[in-house]
Amino acid sequence: METTSRAVAQAPAAEDGQPVPSARRTVDGYLRAPFPWYGLDEAFTGPRWLMQVGLAADGAVAHGSVGHGDEPSVRSEYTAGTDQETKERFAVVVTVADTPVRRSADGTGLLEATSVSSAAWLAGVGLLSFTWPGQMDHSLRDDWLEQQTETAWVLADDLEGEDWSTLSLPVDGVPTPFHYRESEFGWVLAGSTQEGVHVGAYGRGMSAYGLGFAVVKDIAAYDA
Repeated sequence: METTSRAVAQAPAAEDGQPVPSARRTVDGYLRAPFPWYGLDEAFTGPRWLMQVGLAADGAVAHGSVGHGDEPSVRSEYTAGTDQETKERFAVVVTVADTPVRRSADGTGLLEATSVSSAAWLAGVGLLSFTWPGQMDHSLRDDWLEQQTETAWVLADDLEGEDWSTLSLPVDGVPTPFHYRESEFGWVLAGSTQEGVHVGAYGRGMSAYGLGFAVVKDIAAYDA
């Protein structure tokens, strides 16, 4: 699959595995990106917050995520169907630069291309970062996450497969097809825009069917 590096794409984590509060994230990396960021459109009026950017091998900003709604906590299977899960409503939008295969800045190698599959994989792994099987020992979570990450990779590499359906959602006001799937952890979708980027998204407690996406006019507003 043509995609970005398979480093885990997730919110920064503290030593206890919990995501770092948004107050400790900055807008600086987002401002370095040579491409537009996407988020939910103006129909969404809830909280917006930064997550983190990802870098290509040459140090350029390659992708990043912004959040909407409640900042999610790590969910275990014990919380399924409980008040904790139903009160936690969030959607994260992942923007991935559309880049071809190219030589690294130092000329020593090639940087991989990106595609819709890149956005699908980053979104799938992002959702996993907020999931914790409640019956699993702390020490085994890394193995579980590695296994689930590989599954997300395989799914993202087969967007025409039976695990995905097609969902049309507005992007900058234009109906746009997305690949969409649901799991016990939440939902994931991915598509492309007319602005030269791929968009992925994942969430829980917030239906994907009513969402719309738009270029973020002021990324610093997410840093409030």
